[in-house]
Amino acid sequence: MKKFLFSNWTSRLMALFFTIVLFIYVQGTTSSTSSPNSNNRITQLSSNRSETFSVPLSLTVNSNRYFVNGYPEKVKIHLSGPSALVTTTANTQNFKAFADLSKLTVGKHKVRIQQEGLNSELRYRFDPETITVDIQPRKTVTYPLKVNYSKDNVAAGYQTGTASADVKTVKITGASDEINKIDRVVAQLNVPQNAKTSINSQAIIEALDKNNNTVNVVITPATADVNLPITPGNSKEVPVSLKSKGIEDQTDEFNLSTTTKRIEVFGTRKQLRKLTKVEVEVDTSDVSKTKTKQIVLDPKLNGVEGFNPSKISVKVTRK
Repeated sequence: MKKFLFSNWTSRLMALFFTIVLFIYVQGTTSSTSSPNSNNRITQLSSNRSETFSVPLSLTVNSNRYFVNGYPEKVKIHLSGPSALVTTTANTQNFKAFADLSKLTVGKHKVRIQQEGLNSELRYRFDPETITVDIQPRKTVTYPLKVNYSKDNVAAGYQTGTASADVKTVKITGASDEINKIDRVVAQLNVPQNAKTSINSQAIIEALDKNNNTVNVVITPATADVNLPITPGNSKEVPVSLKSKGIEDQTDEFNLSTTTKRIEVFGTRKQLRKLTKVEVEVDTSDVSKTKTKQIVLDPKLNGVEGFNPSKISVKVTRK
């Protein structure tokens, strides 16, 4: 009986021993297998990095009452912290950069840029850290619209009709001091060089001061569809009359000649009715003996719209 009991206890102890050994072996194998992955996860979570990028800047302000000038549309932010957080934040930009003007009144103010929505584990710095803004009373007015274009780009012999736009008046909103600078509001029509046909095009609307500088305001609408009629004008052929200019010594005499004897002149009926010749002024101050010059004809000198040809060759000979 004793031998039997001893045998049972011996078997149990041997089984327990082998179980413990097997457990230790399995745990060691699992630990060594999973260790690299665990280390990688720890490394990924603990490594830091930095990144700089631009974000939109918003203002907290009563926009129904005030208009703000002087602030940038975007600011740079320098982020640093856990690598995964920095990467995610830079890609999603799921936070807001803003300047709080809600408690400020009219005038210039220096304010600090703030953020909302950044993870607390991230460190950040804005560039610039502060901005200077000019808060002005908001003002809205209505202005008539005029069409502006360069007549110099219309081809010689062609005339323009009355330019028209699909917009007659515009609404202008801005700071009161900027609104007060406005002299006129124009639709700037781009006329191509040597234009000979009517133009139908979209033109940008601008508010200008007395010095033709653009005023910083918001215009609604921002563009207009403009029509500019361009048609062939009246013409008349007249002889050329050459005349010296730039003579310092009145005793100097020059002989002026050209192979172009007659020129086609363009203008209104009234301009052409009294015109009997085209006066061409030739500068002879730099001629010592003989010189051939290319003279560009000046429509303003003759009170007309243009010429064909627009320049002639003149031979100048000192007598």
